[in-house]
Amino acid sequence: MRLLTKAGHDVTVIPTEDALRFVGLPTWEAISRNTVTTSVHDDVARVRHVALGQAAELVIIAPATANTIAKMTAGLADDLLGTTLLATTAPVVIAPAMHTEMWWHPATQANIQTLRGRGVHMVGPAEGELAGGDTGPGRMSEPEVIVAEALRFTQGARDLDGLRVVVSAGGTREPIDPVRFLGNRSSGRQGVALAAEAAARGADVELIAANVGADVLTAAQHPHISVRTVGTAAELANEMKDAQTRADVVIMAAAVADYRPVKAATQKLTKESGTLSHIELVENEDIVAALATARAHATASRAQSIIAFAAETLRDPQERRERARRKRERKGVDLLVVNLADAEHGFERADNAVEIIGDGGVVAASAEGTKREVAAAICDAIIAFRE
Repeated sequence: MRLLTKAGHDVTVIPTEDALRFVGLPTWEAISRNTVTTSVHDDVARVRHVALGQAAELVIIAPATANTIAKMTAGLADDLLGTTLLATTAPVVIAPAMHTEMWWHPATQANIQTLRGRGVHMVGPAEGELAGGDTGPGRMSEPEVIVAEALRFTQGARDLDGLRVVVSAGGTREPIDPVRFLGNRSSGRQGVALAAEAAARGADVELIAANVGADVLTAAQHPHISVRTVGTAAELANEMKDAQTRADVVIMAAAVADYRPVKAATQKLTKESGTLSHIELVENEDIVAALATARAHATASRAQSIIAFAAETLRDPQERRERARRKRERKGVDLLVVNLADAEHGFERADNAVEIIGDGGVVAASAEGTKREVAAAICDAIIAFRE
């Protein structure tokens, strides 16, 4: 609190009832020079629990206990802190603090992964002396570290301000019959993370979601994100071509089925009838290549950036890069994000590992971590390309 106020920041403290057992309310008011309360029933005329969240440019929770982390994950809003967290779109930074056993408990680790996937930033925990004479990971990071890291998350937070960004997410499904389809394992998490990151950095985002679950789409709840849903590659192509006419940046993160049945059966195909033994396929349109071609014929083609994705299972990094370079040239895109799809990364996983191929086939950037962290690196690369 002292570091932030001395740096000139206007800080409001939202203590929990338990926090006031350690530091009293008058102390917080004296240091922050702002009124402090724990209740949603104070200042009702201003709807304080919503107003605080809407006004915040940065939220820091320190220490973030196992209990608070669990409540954040569940979206509980039984006090002023919980309601404020649900009402803010500002960056949220947590500094975990708890005993080592609590930190490594599967429930806590699962909660941390969920919050990171939603874009919550984490500082620490550090390793050192804990309450009761124990030592190990779980110690809250030092205040100087927390403040420095937290303020870093606000720097450049509006570096996409004014840009119109279109993102596709998920995987297309090509119907075989009323109960079957050709598809892929994409959950849409990386595309949704890109939409959320771009919106948090000031962009107006159109998210075209192909078969993305409602649980995944919750991360795209932002006033500057509009969502449209599609099912097939043809539907995705139509929506992307329409959205391209309004876009400064097009990010094709959706996994598109390469082929579709020539004709979808109106009745379920059965082994008994023999109709499942042969399904005639036809190739789908290459959507991102079509977008690049359309841009090339547009009068304002230089202003629009197109980014494509390529999932690869090749373990050799050099071989993976060479294939990505060829694909980038063939598609005619500005940046190609090649992501490793294995047991730990890519489809249906919380983490991702990518390399971004840019002009001349060079590796413009690389990133590994949660999909929101990877999304931040991709946005950084887009900004660097457009400068």
